[in-house]
Amino acid sequence: MVSKNYKINRAKRVAIAMLRLQLISFLLFILPVVACPLWGQVVQKKQLTPSDYHLWGELQLDKIAPNGKWASYRVGYESGVDTLFVRNTASLKTYTFPAGNNTTFAANNWFACQVNQEVRLVNLKTGKRETIANVTQYSFSADASKLVLLITSFAGKSTLLIRTPEGSTIKKINGVNNFAISPSSTELVYSVNKNNKNSVGIFSLEKVRHQSWILENREESFHDFSWHESGKALTFFSRPATSTTINGVFYYRLDNKIVHHLDPKTQSNFPEDAAIVTNSSYKLAISDDLQKVFFAIKSNPESKQTITASDVELWNGNAKWIYPMQQKWGQFQEYAHLAVWYPMEHRFTPISTTELPEVMLNGNQQYAILSNPKDYEPQFDYEGPRDFYIVDLATGNKNLLLQKHSSFYSDLLPSPAGKYIAYFRENDWWVYDIAAMTHTNVTVNTAGQFKGKVHKLYKDSAYGNPGWSANDSEILIYDQYDIWAITPDGSSYRKLTNGREKQIQFRLSEKATNKRLKENFDGWKSSAINLEKELILRAEGHDGQSGYFKWKNGYGEKSLVYGSQYIDQFTYSQKEGTFIYQEQRFDCSPRLMFKKDAVDAKLLFQSNPQQEKYTWGKSELIEYRNSKNIGLKGVLFYPAAYNPRKKYPMIVHVYEKQSNELHKYVNPTQFTEDGFNATAFTTQGFFVLYPDIQLEIENPGIAAADCIVEATKEIISRGLVKPNKIGLIGHSFGGYETAFTISQTGIFAAAVAGAAVTDINSFYLTVGWDTGKPDMWRFGAEEWRIEKSPFEDPQAYNRNSPVVAADKISTAVLLWSGKEDKHVDWHQSVAFYLALRRLNKKQILLLYPAEKHAILNQTNQKDLFERVQQWFDYYLKDELPPLWISEGIK
Repeated sequence: MVSKNYKINRAKRVAIAMLRLQLISFLLFILPVVACPLWGQVVQKKQLTPSDYHLWGELQLDKIAPNGKWASYRVGYESGVDTLFVRNTASLKTYTFPAGNNTTFAANNWFACQVNQEVRLVNLKTGKRETIANVTQYSFSADASKLVLLITSFAGKSTLLIRTPEGSTIKKINGVNNFAISPSSTELVYSVNKNNKNSVGIFSLEKVRHQSWILENREESFHDFSWHESGKALTFFSRPATSTTINGVFYYRLDNKIVHHLDPKTQSNFPEDAAIVTNSSYKLAISDDLQKVFFAIKSNPESKQTITASDVELWNGNAKWIYPMQQKWGQFQEYAHLAVWYPMEHRFTPISTTELPEVMLNGNQQYAILSNPKDYEPQFDYEGPRDFYIVDLATGNKNLLLQKHSSFYSDLLPSPAGKYIAYFRENDWWVYDIAAMTHTNVTVNTAGQFKGKVHKLYKDSAYGNPGWSANDSEILIYDQYDIWAITPDGSSYRKLTNGREKQIQFRLSEKATNKRLKENFDGWKSSAINLEKELILRAEGHDGQSGYFKWKNGYGEKSLVYGSQYIDQFTYSQKEGTFIYQEQRFDCSPRLMFKKDAVDAKLLFQSNPQQEKYTWGKSELIEYRNSKNIGLKGVLFYPAAYNPRKKYPMIVHVYEKQSNELHKYVNPTQFTEDGFNATAFTTQGFFVLYPDIQLEIENPGIAAADCIVEATKEIISRGLVKPNKIGLIGHSFGGYETAFTISQTGIFAAAVAGAAVTDINSFYLTVGWDTGKPDMWRFGAEEWRIEKSPFEDPQAYNRNSPVVAADKISTAVLLWSGKEDKHVDWHQSVAFYLALRRLNKKQILLLYPAEKHAILNQTNQKDLFERVQQWFDYYLKDELPPLWISEGIK
């Protein structure tokens, strides 16, 4: 018998539980709104410590439903926990899927994802959820009326199940090995095994009962189904039942239902010593005109003749490439080569060869562009120029297209419709008309500047060619700020945007328009851009603002979202006029915002709301001038709980351009690849400075040191920091800059140089074992840019080498490197250690035996992070040193 008091107490407990649940719900939805308070708001907060770091997660936007009413996103933690969320953009109703991936919004009613071998299915209208087990592959039909599942039993038998999303079975086929849905999601092809015989079937997902067989009851198996882009045809490989060797290619057109077959043993012109192979660069593909099939073949390597049984490496003094580079990249006779098959003509032709091993096609796959990376070897840049040849695939006629031209990936780009090839040369864009065989400089009359600083630690290069308008009518080209549209003959040009006037750089949004460049075998090709439709532009201002604009022909650009945050991951539903984007600041964790038409943006999800409990820093864009009066920028991060009446220690972090980090949020963590985390240091009471560095030909170290010192002096002049408590840190090229800078100035009390080059004379004559290339390429177009050898200009190498001026160092320096570093020889750190040791300088070297250029093992990451922090705490905060420091520097 239940007492009256028990019933009352139980009712109280239920009421309390309900209140708690309501409070949790309130916090889940309200905390995100207030998680980024205004700077200076008075709230009692606590200091962040390493024991709190595990609370922080990384946010990533995934997809948006076609009607813009739902969005999926992920939050992952350093522990490995990764959760997928699906949230309604109006009600904020949310579904969670721990470890969810491979997501699909099917029409507007369904959402599906995979969790290991399970498909999780949700009806977004009713909320009904279903888990379907043992699924290795799934897809929806175009109208989302059918769900296609490949289900594998514990016995290893597979079944193709076609059902409604609600659960009604439409068709079940046992013994299916794999399937592929057409690009329009209206046709399905599959391979099936029955009674130890293999068949290939195809049917329309609109009329599932109407099935036809492409091949029936064959001994070989079938795989690698590849559809034509418009779904009009498909192609696939076959293999003998007991072999992994590909023994045939099949081609099937849906209009005439004819099957074409290539058999390497009987196909004329197929090399006797070659085989068909799968290759990630030369994927099985059908040409736009449905007349050709492309795939890879590979010759059986000739047996190597050896004089003795010795395993000696013969480094030939006359070889075009040095031995390790030849072994890694230069065995062209062992490369896979691209070939073309004409199914209707029963004709086969190899395209690339040992003599011309690298290939791309023009936009309509009528021509091949071939080259040999060894053409001008030996030379001493990362990759030398080449001669490019153009080959008519129909006739085999070959002509020289470009002589001694740059091999940089974006300096030669075929147009999407196939009429032209664009290339960048001598500061201008040129267009080659394939039919007319003419070369035209299309930018010479524009007075625009189409070359500048694009890539870190690399010389000036083309800003880029993002695409062409419909039918190759105009080529689109970037300058520093704007997008230009120019006719292929250069006779007409127009500037589409007004970025230079606004000091805003405009670029086509890659997320909104898919990838800017399309894969093209060994190269790339430009995209087709419809200038009659609305375009979404990515925008970045010179003042650190960022966002997205809408552009329309005749109206120009109009802001969608733009401000003093870092805004990215823009996803747009043009039909519904809705979009979702991520925004963040250094003091505001990334959050997803939802916006429709002209209505104010709405918070969809705030990551890391727990930040509200802790004191935090802020970021500020600074300007300074180096000794040559060149105006530069940088970012200053303030310590958490900053008190303007105090002065603080500061750490200067160096590389090259870093001002674009102004508004980027940095999750606190001990698990970093280089021992540094800006948030960790600001929450431990440090200012952190990121100065932009203007490098200089022949003086990389001197120019870097000048910028670093002048930026540091600018902050000192503001009275924010203690002038005698400033540290310097850098990794890789930043490690070199750190090591060199402390040889030029005593302004820094302590430094940390990771994976640093310290003796550029000896480094010039080392090999980068990750690439097989001599490291002297770094002194040409990239990084050091001395542009001469040590034999031609020894003074330049001496005056920019840290080890040469090691005797002038007064800064205590912590060095570290991985002993498996193949990118920067770890002996460079040892050499500097020995030099400083001989000179009786304060320094310690950390070597991590199993690590490479970056520290990847979490135990070692934590160890390095803690030691770097202890190093700066001792020298910049006067804290008691741990034993490893006190013993190492006494």
